Amino acid sequence: MTWADWIRTLEVEPSLYAADFSRLGEQVDTLLRAEARVFHFDVGDGHFIPPITMGPIVLQSIAPLVHDAGGVLDCHLMVLAPERQLEQFKEAGADSVTVHFEVCPDLRNVVLRARELELQIGMALNPETSVDAAAAAAIAANVDLVLCMSVHPGYSGQAFIEGSTERVHRLRELLPESIRLQVDGGIDWENIAELRDSGATLFVAATAIFGREDLPRAYRRLVQALS
Repeated sequence: MTWADWIRTLEVEPSLYAADFSRLGEQVDTLLRAEARVFHFDVGDGHFIPPITMGPIVLQSIAPLVHDAGGVLDCHLMVLAPERQLEQFKEAGADSVTVHFEVCPDLRNVVLRARELELQIGMALNPETSVDAAAAAAIAANVDLVLCMSVHPGYSGQAFIEGSTERVHRLRELLPESIRLQVDGGIDWENIAELRDSGATLFVAATAIFGREDLPRAYRRLVQALS
């Protein structure tokens, strides 16, 4: 299975980093019932980003719930040397992994290893990273998606960085249509449509969903803002 099978034209991805971990399975099930199908799973190692976040054990605990409902787990590896982690995330239930341009001098080999493991593979770039350089690397390595960070990676709840929409637009100009464009950070119902119009098709939402009492309503409000 590939992103072509998973995406229903546009996808809002609930970011599990912002979930209530005392009720993680319950909240995932609630969003699956609200027809969420792609879940974003943030991994931080305390080195590339300051916090240590979730790891394979947490992923393994929710993967059966997500997969049994026809869902997908999209893992954002905000870690140094991500190639060392691919196999364990595959075994834990990852469907796609995204690594950072800033820590992958040999991105092509990381992509090849992910393909050997039958993982979809994306490349992320930080807000201060050159869009043109990152796009060139993504094309050369033949990634499946590019993730444009619209906040600095590491902490949920940050405000959307001004100028990120223009970066998304520039990436869409540079990338072939075969490479999907994802955006993550500060997304809500007020800016999601503009990001769609700039060329993104995958929208990672954290506080805009998990910061609300009614998760299904928050998720559907984002979906409706795209229609």
